[in-house]
Amino acid sequence: MRLAIGGIDHALVLLLGARARFAVRAGRCKARAGRPLADPEREVRVRRRVDALAHRIGLPASTAEALVTLAIADARRAQGLDREPAIAAGPTAATVQPIAAVPPVAAHAPPTGSRHAMHSTPLPPQATNTLLRLVPPPRRWAPLLRALSPRLQQRLLERAMAAVLAAPVADGSLAFMEGRRLGIDVTDLDLHWVVELRDGRLQAGDAAPEASVRGTATDLLLLASRLEDADTLFFQRRLVLTGDVELGLTARNTLDRLPWESVPLALRIGLNRGARLARAARSARA
Repeated sequence: MRLAIGGIDHALVLLLGARARFAVRAGRCKARAGRPLADPEREVRVRRRVDALAHRIGLPASTAEALVTLAIADARRAQGLDREPAIAAGPTAATVQPIAAVPPVAAHAPPTGSRHAMHSTPLPPQATNTLLRLVPPPRRWAPLLRALSPRLQQRLLERAMAAVLAAPVADGSLAFMEGRRLGIDVTDLDLHWVVELRDGRLQAGDAAPEASVRGTATDLLLLASRLEDADTLFFQRRLVLTGDVELGLTARNTLDRLPWESVPLALRIGLNRGARLARAARSARA
């Protein structure tokens, strides 16, 4: 549990540092375009989005408010808008202090000098790989996930499937799954789920699966985000199908035909970004 918590702490610091860097670059883009750096309406939208996410996952509103206040304050300071580290934007703002020292952005005229000086300098590959290697590998998250009860895991999985597969369930594309059990094994997270379609609803249970697909969290995420196709993953043995092969292949082919645009936009973005980060981190650790 301590290793898992330590990994989360490192990830939080890395994410806040990366956010400040992007804020600096966004400030330079605004300066070149002649746009004001301050954008109060966007800050309001950011707070609302974070509050909604916190509500969905059961995070206290005060915790989410403190985190987003910290992030906004640090971004404003990085862009040269606030010389003082704290901003009065919520009940906990007075206690929030920025953690990353990032050079401020000129708030008035666009940068001068050579053509290259007008563009932010990307991190060198070595520095990028160093940061990516600090992202905890999936196996470090396994102890934390095991702390969740199996029933809670099943409910979360059922909600995710309901959001992603509402259309094929409604139009009968998954009718072949009625009464059939398909297992999903995430090897490096030590997670095992069995999915079954009962009375027109996908449910997660504990019965023995008729077929199972097994792979790492990163490879399953790459499959779900469609950044890599199933044939490649199975051919390279990064995903393995066992049991009733016909059932497994039918499920795979059905999901391959699922229109990507039918998946909620926010979920598509989350899957894509998460998969890209996981793949890059794995490559950096290799």
